[in-house]
Amino acid sequence: MAEFTGKVALVTGASRGLGEGVAKALAAAGAAVVLVARDAAAVGQVAAEITAAGGKALAIGADVSDYATTEKLVAETRARFGGLDILVNNAGVIEPIAEVATSDPAAWARNININLVGPYNAVRAALPGMLAQGGGTIVNVSSGAAYRPLEGWSAYCSGKAGLWMFSRAIDLENRAQGIRVFGFSPGTIDTEMQVKIRASGMNVISKIPRGDLLPVSHAVRGLVYLCGPAADDIIGTDASMRDDAFRARLGL
Repeated sequence: MAEFTGKVALVTGASRGLGEGVAKALAAAGAAVVLVARDAAAVGQVAAEITAAGGKALAIGADVSDYATTEKLVAETRARFGGLDILVNNAGVIEPIAEVATSDPAAWARNININLVGPYNAVRAALPGMLAQGGGTIVNVSSGAAYRPLEGWSAYCSGKAGLWMFSRAIDLENRAQGIRVFGFSPGTIDTEMQVKIRASGMNVISKIPRGDLLPVSHAVRGLVYLCGPAADDIIGTDASMRDDAFRARLGL
């Protein structure tokens, strides 16, 4: 499979879970992949595994909530691989899990900075180059929490709701210039974030048994599908792994 040969992808939050899976899948399909995460050692290990399997990968330890840092990593991507065709904004945190009245203001603001400002920073840094080259794909990892308030998740729900509106704004401004924008809701998948959610004991999501969680591999397949031309008819939507029609596209 070489659907993305000649393409360059940047994946944030790529040290584990969905981000790791997507980075490996895009590399296996021929893309050169830049993996970004705050944990430089962990993301470096994932990149090493991709390289060992014959792929092209570069790991960068960075915090995308800082614009100057994000601008530099996008410039490094272009300098290393000659362009940037696919941006996957996957980096995100669930904390703080707390009711508003007892939440920590600094932690609440940090959540928004990572989950909403971070994707803005990456898009702002990447978009001018994509427009100049005539197109590109942006996938912002969304959540059902963008539409459904949950106890203890005021920061996460607010950030994801904002991210979906941000995705719609990018699409409105840039679709005619060849920019393909998607939201992507992976559903409740078996990741480290779910471990933290179960430990909190707060709201109905924490009560979902691990055995009932969706496998990460299914979500990886869904997100990678959006990066290719088969998804051109659903540009501008928030594709959800809970949607039967979307799952049917994937053969699930």
